[in-house]
Amino acid sequence: MIIVDKLCYLSKLRYVNPMEKFAFAMLTLIFCIVSRSIAMGVFVIGVNSWLTIVRGGISAARYRNLMMVPLAFLILSTAAIIINIGKRPLDAFAVPIGSWYVTGSFAGILHGAQLITTALAAVSCLYFLSFNTTMTDILSVLRKLHVPALMIELMLLIYRYIFVLLDVAYYISTSQSARLGHKDFKTSIKSFASMVQALFIRSMKRSRNLYDAMESRGYDGEIRVLEESHPTSKRNIYYIVLYETALLAFTLWFKLWR
Repeated sequence: MIIVDKLCYLSKLRYVNPMEKFAFAMLTLIFCIVSRSIAMGVFVIGVNSWLTIVRGGISAARYRNLMMVPLAFLILSTAAIIINIGKRPLDAFAVPIGSWYVTGSFAGILHGAQLITTALAAVSCLYFLSFNTTMTDILSVLRKLHVPALMIELMLLIYRYIFVLLDVAYYISTSQSARLGHKDFKTSIKSFASMVQALFIRSMKRSRNLYDAMESRGYDGEIRVLEESHPTSKRNIYYIVLYETALLAFTLWFKLWR
């Protein structure tokens, strides 16, 4: 079981109505992207972190480690916006290298900070949804929103095959390690290439077996799963409306009157 799937089944917010969690996460994500405000980004990250850690019961250390992955990627990707190489020094910093400068401007730093906080806030919204809601509940919400059935079927099958691929890759990697397949870098590269080749062949074989098994059980183009019933909470809806209204007001102020 991958860590995200494990966390959502252990979360204390698992049995909260999935439509409430979906609406909260998606509306918050939209307001973050529209406003692109550093203050809102930091605030949303704080709120989502509190909900996931305190209310959801997920380990703070594990949540921090999971947030560090997109943060490292964002810092590296925005470095090209902040750092420039030119013959003219800019106003924030300038490191001379011969007749050239490694330099940056305050406007570039501000733009980079906006991108990082906005993207990280959006990631925290998706983390809140995925860490506290099972995949079957998310698909149930999408059905109620009349998302095309074909798209939902593809999502379910892709989600299922993530586990299939990870399971096959785990056993292949364990077998290679038992045969000293990772004793050095060169051997590790060869073992990885062999694993990818074997993984493709075995996954294709398992996919055919799975499709045959589905057809033998009356598969007619739609996968039907049992859905749990989660009652709505007027209190949660009230807090969501209040919170999203505040974010909407801040977004309008930031975009129109700031």
